[in-house]
Amino acid sequence: MAFNDMFRFGAHAIVFNADGDVLMLKKTYGDKGWSFPGGSVNPGETIHQALYRECREEIGVDIQNVVLTGFYYHSKINAQVGIFRSSIPADAPITLSSEHSEYKWIPLSEMAESHRIRAMDASAFQGEVASRVF
Repeated sequence: MAFNDMFRFGAHAIVFNADGDVLMLKKTYGDKGWSFPGGSVNPGETIHQALYRECREEIGVDIQNVVLTGFYYHSKINAQVGIFRSSIPADAPITLSSEHSEYKWIPLSEMAESHRIRAMDASAFQGEVASRVF
């Protein structure tokens, strides 16, 4: 890949609740599958600005305690995605945007493999940023 080649760049939050479950959102577009809050980084925007903006848009809550825990290449969509372990206040009401039809807190054991691996990397983070290809 050359410098001028194009690919996608995104930022997503892995939000754990007190039970260790992960916040997942059901998309209303594309494959209509489950995903972490977050999305694409816009031109001129930092990865942190994109993460905060996307999470505010998608769940109506400002995320907190943000730590970059992994960087992943997603071959199916030619995208590099930064994953950030994050939190939200326990009593914060989640308000979904039109991009998502529902949310739920999912135990790691019930997650798809690629989601589970990224969530486990975030949970086990000790200062070394994980990097994987999916």
